[in-house]
Amino acid sequence: MTIRKGFYVSIGNKILNFFSFFAGLARLGVQTLLLIPVRPYGARRVFEQASKIGIDSFPIVSLVSFFIGVILALQTAYIMQKMSSEIYIASIVAVSLTRELGPVITALIVAGRSGAGITAELGTMAVTEQVDALQTLGSHPVKYLVVPRFLSLTVMLPVLTVFANAIGIFGGYLIGVYRLSIRSSLYMNMTFQTLVYKDLYTGLIKTVFFGMIIAIVACFEGLTVKGGAEGVGKATTRSVVNTFILIIAADCFFTALFYFFLE
Repeated sequence: MTIRKGFYVSIGNKILNFFSFFAGLARLGVQTLLLIPVRPYGARRVFEQASKIGIDSFPIVSLVSFFIGVILALQTAYIMQKMSSEIYIASIVAVSLTRELGPVITALIVAGRSGAGITAELGTMAVTEQVDALQTLGSHPVKYLVVPRFLSLTVMLPVLTVFANAIGIFGGYLIGVYRLSIRSSLYMNMTFQTLVYKDLYTGLIKTVFFGMIIAIVACFEGLTVKGGAEGVGKATTRSVVNTFILIIAADCFFTALFYFFLE
C-alpha cells in the first residue's frame, strides 16, 4: 500500500511539474513580449547578444551544415545511382535543407551552444543574488536580461539558417559535380528550378519560433535555478533537453501546418 501510494505521489508531482513548467514559460514569454517596446530599449545589449549568438555560432553552424549537405548527397546518390537518377540529387539536397534540415539543425546547434550558455550565465547570476541586486537598483530583470537575448535569438537564428542552407547546398554541389560528374550548370539549374518560395519562407518562419523557444526556455531555467553550483549544472542540462524536445515538437507542428493544412 505504501509503495502504491508513493507511486501515485510521484506521478502526481511529475504532472504538476509539467504544468508548472509550461505555465512559467508562458508567463515569462508574455512578460518579455510586453516589455520589448518599453524604454530603455537596450540596443547595445541586443547587439552584444547578437554577436555572441550569431557571429560566434557561425563557424560551427557552417561546418555542420557543410557536412550535412555532403552526407545527404552521398546517401541519396547510393539510391539514385541504382535508378540512374543522379540528377535529382540536387533537388533532394536543396529541398531537404531548406524545408527541414537547415532550420532544425541550426536551431539544435544554437540551443546546445548559446542556449546552454544563457542558462549557465543567468543561473550563476541568480545563485549569486545578482538578479536580486538588479531589482534593488530599480532594473526589471526580464527587461534587462531576457529581452536582449530574446530579440537576438529571434533575429539571428533565421540569418544563421540562410547561411546554413547555402553552405549545405554547396556541400551537396561538391559531391554532385566532383564525385558524381554532374555538370555544374545542370546541378545548379536543378537546384533552383526545384526550390520555390514556400520552401524558403516556411523554413525561415519556423526558425523565428525556434529562436523564441530557445530564448524563453534558457532564460526561464536560468532565472529559476536553486541549489548553488549543482543547481546551475542541472538547470543547464534541463534547458538543453527541454529545448530540443520543444524544437522537434514545434517543427512537427509547423510542417503539418504548412504542407498539409495550408496546402
